[in-house]
Amino acid sequence: MEQAKIDRINELYKRQKAGTMTPEEKEEQAALRAEYIEAIRRNIRHTLDHTSVQEPDGTIRKLRRKDTH
Repeated sequence: MEQAKIDRINELYKRQKAGTMTPEEKEEQAALRAEYIEAIRRNIRHTLDHTSVQEPDGTIRKLRRKDTH
């Protein structure tokens, strides 16, 4: 995520805290926060996809995705 968007998220937070936020800014804030959370999730998934675990017997295995219902 671009630094300008992160700065905008912080700016909107300050406006929200001050109580001077418009409905349009609330919508913008929600969209930016959703984009930010998705970027974090992608980053974590990428990190876990490239993580290996060394077992006590010395073997190394890659992590795999957990099956979900």
